[in-house]
Amino acid sequence: MRQIVIIGSGPAGYTAAIYAARANLKPLLIASSVEAGGELMNTTEVENYPGFPDGIQGPELMEHFQAQAERFGTEVVYDDVTEVDLTGEVKKITLGSGETHEALSVVAATGSAYRKLGLESEDRLSGHGVSWCATCDGFFFRQKTIAVVGGGDSAMEEATFLTRFADKVYVIHRKDTLRASKIMQDRAFANEKIEFLWNSTVEEILGGDKVNGVVLKDTVSGETRELALDGLFIAIGNDPRVHLFHKQLDLTIEGTIAVDGRSSRTNLPGVFAAGDVIDPTYRQAITAAASGTVAALDAEHYLATLPEQLLAPAAGESIAAASPAAGSTVTSDGQLVASA
Repeated sequence: MRQIVIIGSGPAGYTAAIYAARANLKPLLIASSVEAGGELMNTTEVENYPGFPDGIQGPELMEHFQAQAERFGTEVVYDDVTEVDLTGEVKKITLGSGETHEALSVVAATGSAYRKLGLESEDRLSGHGVSWCATCDGFFFRQKTIAVVGGGDSAMEEATFLTRFADKVYVIHRKDTLRASKIMQDRAFANEKIEFLWNSTVEEILGGDKVNGVVLKDTVSGETRELALDGLFIAIGNDPRVHLFHKQLDLTIEGTIAVDGRSSRTNLPGVFAAGDVIDPTYRQAITAAASGTVAALDAEHYLATLPEQLLAPAAGESIAAASPAAGSTVTSDGQLVASA
């Protein structure tokens, strides 16, 4: 049995592991078998993470996170969690291999996934002109012509933000009206750099080594045409990865895991959540890392409240080290029993 298991290997998960390992909690971090490292693994240049004035590649940054966590004793397992039982005092995590881990505390740092258009070229050109984060990548499109796909608040916010850099920003929307709030619509309509392409969908993203255009389809007439672009930002929403926790953890109206105020505490004792899986708004590497810190500290404080006879086996100590009261004995499963 473990003191703490961390599910997720993005900035939140690895930061939680660093803090937990330094607290001598000997964390087990379960990284995905195919998506280890989180969304930053799909990002090329990261220039807004503190401490790297010249920027750093997303995968390289995650390598640093992992190396630091492992330096302090974190064990990393590359497998997928298929099932969790978080309701008891001892939490159970089942992996795709069939292996089951038990822990006294769990940190859910499963992140969120950007919704995609579903095009082969979208994945191929990811990080080479295709992006899901204007805050992360907008700087690279100074004096360029780009487009944003979407019609909600996020798309309007991305488009407006990108006008700080680009000469021209198209908004591609499949309908002839927006679902964004009026204030966000008005702001985008008033911006001279933004042009709306109504009743349009992206059928293909063009380019070899980098984006040079898109094929648009008119949803009314069915006609297609090409539009020259230097970059494409996709803002059609994102989905928190919460499928493992349905019917166990409370969710917010946005679909993220609900936590108590600024803490990482969920509705279940001993279960904490961090990173994009609790954040519908900012979704930045730095905010996720900070959230992971909170989760590790909350977990450490929680573990300190547990009875010694329960904590000792998870800490790798002998049952005798739990120092039972005089006249009592401790069974092999860690239960304190009073002598007759």
